[in-house]
Amino acid sequence: MAVQISPSILSADFARLADEAAAVPNADWLHVDVMDNHFVPNLTIGLPVVEALLKATSIPIDCHLMIEDPDRFAPAFAEAGAGSVTVHAEAAKAPVRTLRQIRSAGARSGFALNPATPVEPYEDLLGEIDMLLLMTVEPGFGGQPFLDVVLPKVRRARALIARHGGQVWLQVDGGVSATTIERCAEAGADVFVAGSAVYGADDPARAVEDLRGLAERAARP
Repeated sequence: MAVQISPSILSADFARLADEAAAVPNADWLHVDVMDNHFVPNLTIGLPVVEALLKATSIPIDCHLMIEDPDRFAPAFAEAGAGSVTVHAEAAKAPVRTLRQIRSAGARSGFALNPATPVEPYEDLLGEIDMLLLMTVEPGFGGQPFLDVVLPKVRRARALIARHGGQVWLQVDGGVSATTIERCAEAGADVFVAGSAVYGADDPARAVEDLRGLAERAARP
C-alpha cells in the first residue's frame, strides 16, 4: 500500500492545535496520543480535546490510546468520529471485543505493541485489526531516540501480515525522522508517526513531504 505520514500532535503547540493541524494539510492522518499517567508516565489529552480537534480539521484523526482500561474508553473515540483508534496489547483485557466495537462504530481498529512485546502471540488477531502499531520507543514521551532493536520485529510482523493475506497497515511510532524512516520502510512499515521531525521543522508541510519521499524510495522493491 501507499506510504502514509501521520504527524503526532504530541510535539505540536497544544495552545494552537487547530493552527498546528492546518500546518500539515498534506498529512494523511493526525496522530493523537491519549495518555492517562497510569499506563504511561505522562498525561496528555482526552476525548473532549479530540472532539474539538475533529471540528477544526478535515484530516482524519488517528487516536493512539496509551491508557489503562481501553476496553471501556476506546469505543467512545470511534463514536466521536476518529478515523482510527488503537489500543495496547499490554492494557486491553478483552481485545477482540474492543477491536470489534471500534470497527462497529465506524473507525479502523488498531493494535499496539510496546518494544519488548513480541508480535507472534497476537498472530490470530490479525483478522480483527486494520492496523498493527509497533512502538519504536518506550511509550510516554516524544523526542526519544529510535530503537533499532525493534526493526527485526517490524520485518517479522510484515511477514505475518503477508502470510495472512490481509490488508493490515503496519505503523511505527517513536523516533521516526529523516535519518530513521528509510530503515522502517525497508523493514516493511507503511504508516509512519512523526512528531518532532514534523513539528520541530521550520516548515512542517515540507517535512511531511520529505519524509514521504524518503519512505517511498526505501519501500520500492
